[in-house]
Amino acid sequence: MKRRVVITGMGAVTPLGNNVAEFWQGLLAGQSGVTKVTRIDVSDIPTQIAGEVKDFNPTLYMDKKEVRRMDRFTQFAVAGVKMALEDAALDMSKVAPERVGVVLGSGIGGMETLEEQMEVRRVKGANRVSPFFIPMMISNMAAGQIAIIFGATGPNLTVVTACASATNAIGEAFKIIAQGVADVMITGGTEAPITPMAFAGFCSMKAMSRRNEYPQQASRPFDQKRDGFIMGEGSGILVLESLESAKKRKASIYAEVLGYGATADAYHITSPAPGGVGAAKAMQAALNDAGIKPEKVDYINAHGTSTDLNDKYETMAIKDVFQEHAWKLAVSSTKSMTGHLLGAAGGIEAIATALAISHDVVPPTINYDYQDPECDLDYVPSQARRMTVHYALSNSLGFGGHNATILLGKFQE
Repeated sequence: MKRRVVITGMGAVTPLGNNVAEFWQGLLAGQSGVTKVTRIDVSDIPTQIAGEVKDFNPTLYMDKKEVRRMDRFTQFAVAGVKMALEDAALDMSKVAPERVGVVLGSGIGGMETLEEQMEVRRVKGANRVSPFFIPMMISNMAAGQIAIIFGATGPNLTVVTACASATNAIGEAFKIIAQGVADVMITGGTEAPITPMAFAGFCSMKAMSRRNEYPQQASRPFDQKRDGFIMGEGSGILVLESLESAKKRKASIYAEVLGYGATADAYHITSPAPGGVGAAKAMQAALNDAGIKPEKVDYINAHGTSTDLNDKYETMAIKDVFQEHAWKLAVSSTKSMTGHLLGAAGGIEAIATALAISHDVVPPTINYDYQDPECDLDYVPSQARRMTVHYALSNSLGFGGHNATILLGKFQE
């Protein structure tokens, strides 16, 4: 018998706001957080728009000394964790530290620090490179800093599976609790990829939209006129807890984590497998893990990147798994409003999925103006929808063929 696992706290730093309430309100209002890039010079880059985090002040969550020793992606994570622990009303001094762990996802880690310190070496020489360069840059440091700051001595892992990182992290954290290894897991994802090299690299792949004059209309998942994804940044953090632990604390519960599926396409370094076969297997695995029949699912928070093949193949994968029920599902991509947070995407999307279940309202897909004959499901266009959500999936699909799906459900005694 695996232990039941519930979500008791959430924290977020996003292009729509620097807390869960602002993020959720922005989603329900159909707002876009995509704007002209301000943090870096993109004058020589074809794409000049992104989902930037606005007005983020790290000193609200940590002291100035800590800020100077953290890359932006770690700052986002620590801020999200502080919010999530407060939301969960979890006093770390009152729990056994060895029973609290961290599994965090990040696709590329400290890119900003890497690029800055490379320039320091080029201009000033090797002896001027910061002694904090390595511990600020490495992808595991967000998870490491969280454990240090909050005193979590249980399992501590970092998942790097490109855009599937955060969903894989949540799934692995779920399994750790379900198997009895820990009682509480801090999980989700964080990313700060808006840097000159990361931007230039994705542009060289022709993966990003070039609708620079219309930033808020640029991310348009499943729309026939989609022309690429929009890069975003931020963090989405969840506190997962065994049901026994949550009930003992009389904690509020957003939703229950019921299933997890993870597969590999084993096909191509960037392109998803034809027909979305890997994504379909991940969704089916999550359903099997939970023992839930496909027709019980009400909503899917899709990966929905606004790229040609991803949106088409994810649609095909949903049809493959759900058959006739596919057209009865509500499917939406919140990336239409946030852009794509890469390794953190699954974190904020798991939060959106949990809130959809908790509040019985599904966020929309904005900018869905021109129907693609190959993307013909119910994508909840333009406006949020009031509907009962008993069970919901959240999908994340990453470069390298990584596919991850989590299944959440309404908490029932």
